[in-house]
Amino acid sequence: MEGFTLVNAEAMLQLWMLAMIRPGAAFLAAPIFGGSNVPVQLRLVLALAVGVPAASASGMAVPAEGIISLTGFMLILAEVIVGLAIGFALQIGFAAALLAGEAISNAMGIAFAAIADPTNGQMSPAIGQYLSMLATFLLLATDGHLALIAIIVDSYSALPPGNAWLSFETIAEIANFGVLLFAAGLSIALPVGSALIIVQIMMGVIARSAPTLNLFAVGLPATLLAGVVLLAVATPIMAETITATMRHSIDNADMIIGR
Repeated sequence: MEGFTLVNAEAMLQLWMLAMIRPGAAFLAAPIFGGSNVPVQLRLVLALAVGVPAASASGMAVPAEGIISLTGFMLILAEVIVGLAIGFALQIGFAAALLAGEAISNAMGIAFAAIADPTNGQMSPAIGQYLSMLATFLLLATDGHLALIAIIVDSYSALPPGNAWLSFETIAEIANFGVLLFAAGLSIALPVGSALIIVQIMMGVIARSAPTLNLFAVGLPATLLAGVVLLAVATPIMAETITATMRHSIDNADMIIGR
C-alpha cells in the first residue's frame, strides 16, 4: 500500500473503503460491537483502525477495472460474506444465552415480562436480558473482543482480498451453527429449567389433591420465588456453560478462516 499523497488521494480513499468492509461487516454481526446502542461512527472508526493495517500487510489493491465493475463487485461481496460469517460465529454464544433465558422465563411463568434489549433494539425476556448481560461481561473478561479482532486481522492472510471465497465445507459448518445454538441454549437453561419443572409438577399434584386451592395465587409466587433462588444458586454453573459456548464460537470463527 502506497503512502497517502494528493496525487493518489482518490485511489487511497477507495482502498481504505475496501479495507473497512470486512471488519465493518464482522462488527455489524458480532455481539457488543453490533448493538443498536453502539454508534455507527464508532464502528466505522474501529473498522478503519483494524482494516487498514491488515489490508496493507496483505497487499490489498483496488481492482484495475475499478470498484464499479464486476471484479470490484465480487471483491466487495466476498469481503462482506467473510466478515458476516466471522461475526455470526461469535454471535452464537449470545443467542444461546437469550434462548436459555426464554426457556427459563417460560418455566417460571413470567414470559410476559419483557424489556427492551439494547443490543438489538427488540423486546426480550427479563431472564434473557440478565443472561445476555452475563454473557457480555464474560466475553469482555475472557478477552473475546480482542480474539475477534485478532481473527479479523489473521483472516487477511488466510483469505486474502480477491480470493476470499468460502469453501462448501465451511458454508456447511456455518449452517450447522444452528445446532450449537439450540444445544447450548438448553444446556445453559438445564440447571434452572429442570428444577422449575419439578416445582411445576409439585404444584400440579397439590392442585389435584386440593381442588379448592387457588393455584394461580399460590403456584405463581412459589414458582417465581423458586426461580429467583435457583438463578442465584446456578449462575456460576450457567456462567461456565456460557463461557464454554463463547470459546466454541471463537473456535468456529477460527475454522472459518482456516486457522
